Amino acid sequence: MTITQLHYVLAVAEHQNFTKAAQKVFVTQPTLSMQIQKLEEELDVLIFDRSKKPIELTETGRKIVQQARNIVNESDRIKDIVDQQKGFVGGLFRLGVIPTIMPTLLPMFLNNFIKKYPKVKLKIEELHTEAIIEKLQDGHLDAAIAATPLELPGIKEQALYYEPFVGYIPQGHRLHSEEKIQVKDLDLNDILLLEDGHCFKDGILNLCKATRNTDEDHFQLESGSFETMIKLANEGLGMTLLPYLHTLDLKEGEKKNIRMFTEPNPAREVSLIYNKSELKMQIIEALRNTIAGVVKGAIAFHNVQIISPLHKK
Repeated sequence: MTITQLHYVLAVAEHQNFTKAAQKVFVTQPTLSMQIQKLEEELDVLIFDRSKKPIELTETGRKIVQQARNIVNESDRIKDIVDQQKGFVGGLFRLGVIPTIMPTLLPMFLNNFIKKYPKVKLKIEELHTEAIIEKLQDGHLDAAIAATPLELPGIKEQALYYEPFVGYIPQGHRLHSEEKIQVKDLDLNDILLLEDGHCFKDGILNLCKATRNTDEDHFQLESGSFETMIKLANEGLGMTLLPYLHTLDLKEGEKKNIRMFTEPNPAREVSLIYNKSELKMQIIEALRNTIAGVVKGAIAFHNVQIISPLHKK
């Protein structure tokens, strides 16, 4: 049994196709098939049910894949230990970022990071939290930036900053004249929300401790864009809530519609999350330090109430 064979098994388990798996690990399909067959013969079990389309893991195969993932992670740790010992910060690093953080945070730190750590090859994916967790657990991401706490077994969280929820309340809305707003003032029936799947939406629902009643809605909106919701609010179709950093780039006229909450500010905790195996920690620490350095000047709220990003029924 070899580490290479286990890499091939994990590739087939992921793609459920021998040809695609071979392309992923840069070998010919016959080479990959032969090596997996040799492993199955050595173990005297079938790892894959080849009669199914797409290919499926056998019951024993599922257990083997789980253990193979652990072994491959631990083998990667050896190179990681050497890199850390040498003080080397480089190589491929796969980072996931949730959509409501990507457009505001990435421009703030990315240029600084790549100039400071030119040997790191960052591969950044915009993903919803659910996909991020799955990819972290499967070893397809090295770390992610997401709203926390998630409190998941096997996932570690390092808080980066606390970002308040901010009201965007256009002229003509019942709350526009208020200098500051309170949670009790909110009515979900006139708040424009992001589409399902965004943890920022779940945070708002948790903040209001309610689910939305859509029975009397004149329209239903499914948007992944804060810009769309701001434009609809400007048209008199309600108010919305935004993450604080998103308000920094608003036009001057639109900034007049921003209302902070009374303290403690409801806020989301934004963290670097990564697998408990703690691979590539030198790059994770470099990311954390870079982000902390740039965010400190833009956001400094301490009296906050952390709102869970998890969907609560």
